[in-house]
Amino acid sequence: MTAWGSTARFEPDVEWLNSAPLGPEELRGHVVLVNFWTLTCINWLRQVPYVRAWSEGYRDDGLIVIGVHTPEFAFEQDVAGIRQAAKERRIDYPIVVDSEYAVWQAFDNHYWPALYFIDESGEIRDSHFGEGRYDRSEQLIQELLGIDRPPVPVAAVGVEAAADWTQLRTAETYVGDGRSAGFASPGGVSFGRRVYELPDRLHLNNWALAGDWAIESERAVLGTAGGRIAFRFQARDAHLVLANGAGTPIPFRVLVDGQPPGESHGVDVSADGNGVLEDGRLYQLVRVRDEVRERTLEVTFLEPGAEAYVFTFG
Repeated sequence: MTAWGSTARFEPDVEWLNSAPLGPEELRGHVVLVNFWTLTCINWLRQVPYVRAWSEGYRDDGLIVIGVHTPEFAFEQDVAGIRQAAKERRIDYPIVVDSEYAVWQAFDNHYWPALYFIDESGEIRDSHFGEGRYDRSEQLIQELLGIDRPPVPVAAVGVEAAADWTQLRTAETYVGDGRSAGFASPGGVSFGRRVYELPDRLHLNNWALAGDWAIESERAVLGTAGGRIAFRFQARDAHLVLANGAGTPIPFRVLVDGQPPGESHGVDVSADGNGVLEDGRLYQLVRVRDEVRERTLEVTFLEPGAEAYVFTFG
């Protein structure tokens, strides 16, 4: 498949960050790695340290890495948010803002994250979807560049650290009614706004709301202060994708099994359980430092306007 032909190309009118637009003339003769991503995707966040290291390590050998940001949620279309995500992840390679899915459709892509390996003549030589296969991916980059040397060092810390797959028992769970599963508040999901309650007990991989929430197709929106969202999970890490509909910072408090998380707090929460919802992104709420077992996460938002999208775990 020819990447720069009519079936898979960068549209001329998309916005670029970190670079002037790159077309066939600028890319032909280079090995190109195209990385589809969206800023809240935990799988991409755990992949990006490798892509970043490859860009830095093989740039002088002729590799061009292009990140294509195609949003999953509506709020991810905000270019300022994409810029901020790129800054936080220390991305200096070119980024295509693909909010209309033009590049996504041109590549016939279906996944976040996705990697496409393109040779100097513009042929797509391989692809990979999701996390993992890092050794083979770097080996392929070296083969396309015609070099052979030790792999580049990769530093993956914080939210970028690999998941603890051996102890992970809870899957990604969407909050919006379009893809929600495991909802346990009495009365079930009501499309629209109503007052919810937590059940007497949450079973593993079930979640619930308490307070005045409006459940929409891709999110739940809190209408009044004091609303809660709870999840019974088993994983080392617990994350929640949040956005801010209030326009001002929204403080929140995290409890794990009814207590502040202490040493098991995530990067976006203090040991006493306090956090602040500002920008729309993935928030790491828990990173367990001791035994991984079933736990109940509860988040209370102290002001209205919180928007919850999806739980992810690692």
